[in-house]
Amino acid sequence: MGKLVILNLGTGSFEAGFPVTLQIGDENFRPIVEITGELPPNPEIPLAYHHWQSIYLNLKFPSRPIGIPKQSKQKPSLEDCQQAADKLKVCFNTWLAADSFRPIREKCLEKLLPEDNIRILLQTKDLRLQKLPWHLWDLLERYPNAEIALCAPSYEPVSRKPPQPMVKILAILGNGEGIDIQADSNLLEKLPHVNTTFLVEPSAKDLTDQIWEQNWQILFFAGHSSTSRSGESGKIHINQTESLTISQLKYALRKAVARGLHLAIFNSCDGLGLAREFADLHIPQIIVMREPVPDRVAQEFLKYFLEAFASGESLYIAVREARERLQGLENQFPCATWLPVIYQNPAVMPLRWQQLHLNNSNLQTSSLPQITPRVDINRRFALSAVMLASMGITVLLMGMRYFGLLQSWELMAFDHLLRLRPQEKPDSRILVINITEEDVQAQSSQGRGSLSDEALAKLLEKLEAHQPQAIGLDIYRDYAVQRNYSLAERMRKSDRFVAVCQVSNPQTGKPGIKPPPEVSPDALGFSDIVLDTDNVVRRHLLALTPPPSSVCTAPYALNVQLTLRYLYSQGIKLQFTHDGAWQLGKLKFKPLEAHTGGYQRIDAWGHQILLNYRTLSNPEAIAPSVTLTQALAGQLNPHAVKDRIVLIGTTAESFRDYWLTPYASPTGKPQEIAGVFLQAQMVSQLLSAALDGRPLLWTWPTWSEGIWIWGWAISGGLLASYLRRLTCIGLATGIAFCGLYGVCLIILILYSCWIPLVPAAIALGGSAVILVIRNS
Repeated sequence: MGKLVILNLGTGSFEAGFPVTLQIGDENFRPIVEITGELPPNPEIPLAYHHWQSIYLNLKFPSRPIGIPKQSKQKPSLEDCQQAADKLKVCFNTWLAADSFRPIREKCLEKLLPEDNIRILLQTKDLRLQKLPWHLWDLLERYPNAEIALCAPSYEPVSRKPPQPMVKILAILGNGEGIDIQADSNLLEKLPHVNTTFLVEPSAKDLTDQIWEQNWQILFFAGHSSTSRSGESGKIHINQTESLTISQLKYALRKAVARGLHLAIFNSCDGLGLAREFADLHIPQIIVMREPVPDRVAQEFLKYFLEAFASGESLYIAVREARERLQGLENQFPCATWLPVIYQNPAVMPLRWQQLHLNNSNLQTSSLPQITPRVDINRRFALSAVMLASMGITVLLMGMRYFGLLQSWELMAFDHLLRLRPQEKPDSRILVINITEEDVQAQSSQGRGSLSDEALAKLLEKLEAHQPQAIGLDIYRDYAVQRNYSLAERMRKSDRFVAVCQVSNPQTGKPGIKPPPEVSPDALGFSDIVLDTDNVVRRHLLALTPPPSSVCTAPYALNVQLTLRYLYSQGIKLQFTHDGAWQLGKLKFKPLEAHTGGYQRIDAWGHQILLNYRTLSNPEAIAPSVTLTQALAGQLNPHAVKDRIVLIGTTAESFRDYWLTPYASPTGKPQEIAGVFLQAQMVSQLLSAALDGRPLLWTWPTWSEGIWIWGWAISGGLLASYLRRLTCIGLATGIAFCGLYGVCLIILILYSCWIPLVPAAIALGGSAVILVIRNS
């Protein structure tokens, strides 16, 4: 499924700036992300655009406008035009790289993948914004299957009519003075499955009658056109003496849209005024040229577009491919790739050529009778029934899964499989300083919180004497140090010390918790945890973008900050790949998406991965630990501290820093883990993956999971169709269930891959039941 990105630029100006709202979601669904930003004032952009435009117009190519005023007595060179274009591109991208617009850019990088098919709708009524070459935004270079289109701020849905036996095209060949529009006519005649009516230099009455009298699907115009100075209307020259605006065809065109007009193509000059006026009629898609277009560029674009569109590409991909292929002409016609643009009705899904016509070739059958043995007929019927039942149940299950109806069952099965994995050794690279209830009581007279200033100062002094790589304090200190200046100085200057804070969440009303005032922003990590609906921690939140109003501005989790410090000492730095993935040495991993494995329609905010627990038979199985009393009494093994990561946190019941895990306690309830040991688990996951090759938990892509589920549905159907006897079917299906369970467990143990168990089991049993009922 493709992605839809809507970039709404509100009322503003280049002198005052523009408010911006970004929405991202799947095609045909409500947006799952909305964020606001701002484009700052930049009056240089319209100046750079007008400078380029004046040079471009003065090149005076054989083109499709009429009456372009003379701009200059001296004709500029192609190099002048290219230099002006380069200057505009640099100015434009500098504007889009502004700090106030950065949240928009970062959210796109977070939510969109390079392999996604992406439609980007630029929603604005400002003509100067619409004329800018938005396809040159450097962010779009990351997304080869993205195309940007313009759309009006107001729109209405229109109903899509059923396909016809042949695609009906009304081709208007207007005033052809000085240009070759016969080439456009030849291209249209070569299209498959079309019924094209050509109107050559028609009168206004003939054109209106033709629009009224038939149900057209595509309206095409080639000839001369122009946009008014205000930019709100356009004009097409239909013959040597007559020209019409869209408003003069309003009633006929409105009727055509109601009857199924899906697409209008104006292969003529300066068409934004036509598009803006045509958009009021709510036509689904319009293709126009932003500026005066050289005659050859118009012909080549039409050829490339029709080839791609008629071969099955979507309208957006076909336009992008045709536009980019014009680059081969830019040594003769600079900025040819800037000209074509889509004007889209946002309430309508994009068009495909196959949706316009009925292909009856598959309905033809041979008239010769064929004799087939009855046994073969029965087998074919049985196999057909198996395929139909398996496909039906697979589609149903994938639909239920997509809407999250199976998520709770899948998570329960996932937890069960996790508990069956063998126990792993503790991670000796981590030491936990564990503040017990007795430690808290012993400090009751020294200050507030679970760790007093005096105790923290002594502890840091003892730890730093043994030279750990990093020290993480998993205890909130939203207050300043009281009179212990050596502690404040140590917290301020230590290159090992990392403190914790909590990010504010305006959506839930969570205020957040401030960091210690003595600690620099570079030595902070957030403590925020991602919980599932059953309050179990199965995901690892690595990074997020704090809201501007947050009291905690740390972009990385506490465990990530500690891990990065340790890995840096091993010569490993955090890097980001072009597709938005993280890379730590040889380890490369992408964030979870809204639809990942058993997780469906989740809020995949920030940068999350699945949490691969070591084991939870006891806390010591994660990492070695000592109590605060033992540490202050000097019972620290120097070898357990030197070059290690030390985590300081509380396990005291009075502070209830405990979280539910997928593991079960002896009573059968979900087992709890103290927050400091959960942080140790997360640190260990990253260290083990980057240094030891211990794999992270991962899932198959959706299409692979669909094939997997379909395969088990086919298996169940085949068992029911060919075994016949209920006892045999029951026994074979039970063996198949055991095989499915064993495969899922082995793959999880050996490869840390979470593959669908519950949907596959339902597919196996459901398909068998359907075929048993059919055969009974």
